[in-house]
Amino acid sequence: MNTITSKMSKSIVLAFDVYGTLLSTQSIADKLASHFGGDTAKTIATTWRKYQLEYTWRLNSMGQYEDFQKVTQCSLKHALSESKVALDDKQTADMMKAYDTLSCFPDVERTMKSLQTAPDIKAVIFSNGTRSMVSGSITNSEGLSQHAKTFEDIVVVEEVKKYKPHPDVYAHLAKKIGKDTGDEQQMKQIWVVSGNPFDVVGARAAGMNAIWVDRVGDGWQDSLVEGEKGRPTEVVKSLDKVVTSVMSSHSELLTSQWREMHGERDMEKTVPATSKV
Repeated sequence: MNTITSKMSKSIVLAFDVYGTLLSTQSIADKLASHFGGDTAKTIATTWRKYQLEYTWRLNSMGQYEDFQKVTQCSLKHALSESKVALDDKQTADMMKAYDTLSCFPDVERTMKSLQTAPDIKAVIFSNGTRSMVSGSITNSEGLSQHAKTFEDIVVVEEVKKYKPHPDVYAHLAKKIGKDTGDEQQMKQIWVVSGNPFDVVGARAAGMNAIWVDRVGDGWQDSLVEGEKGRPTEVVKSLDKVVTSVMSSHSELLTSQWREMHGERDMEKTVPATSKV
C-alpha cells in the first residue's frame, strides 16, 4: 500500500465524477457553434452526451471495451449524423481536443475551497474517462486546473476495462483508496459525488454512500431500483454543499480522528466546530 493509499484508507473519501459533475458536457456547444448554428450546436451537444453514455452501457452489456476517447469520438459522429451535418477529420480532431477544455460548473470553485478547510476528508477523481483525457481536463479546463492538488488521486475505469455502473468499477475505486470491499463500514466511508443517476445507483449497489448533485432541482426520478439502494444517500442542489453534508453525516468519525491525531487534552482546542455537528 503506497503512502497516498494508506492515508486514504483511514479517511472519508469523496470520489468526484468528472463529466456532468465537475465539468459541463453541454459547454462543448460553444465550440460546436463555431461550425453550426447555435440551436443545432446545443442539440448536437445533448445528443453527443446521450450516445456517449449509451455506448458505454452497450459495451458493458456485450462484455466488450473501447476506451472513452474512442467512445466519445464515435458518439460525436453519431450525433452529427443525426443532425444531418458533418465535420472533416481536422475539425473532428479539434473538437476532441476541445473536449479537454470543458467548462467547470460555477459551484466547483467554492467546493474546492471548502475541501481545503476539511483536511480529514480526502478527494479523488473517479471517471469513465481515460487517464489522458481526465489529466488533460484537469490541466486545461479553466477553474479546475488551479485545484489539481486538491485531489489525492485519479481513478479511471480503463484500468478494469468496464464502465460505470458495472460493480467492478466501484470495487476498483475501493481498492485504489485502500478500502476493504468486504467491510461495510469502510465502504460507507466512500462517497461518490455525481450528477449522473446511474453513477449514484451503481455506488449504492456497491455499498458506498452517494451524493446526487441535482442542479436542475427536479428531484430524484430514477425508479430502476426500489428501496434505499435505489436512491442517493444525500441530495444537494449545489456542489458546494457536499462537504458540509458529509461532515454532518460523519461527525463522530471525524471527532475520533481528531482525538487520535491531537490527543484528548487538545480536543476542544483543535476540533473545528463543523466537525462536532
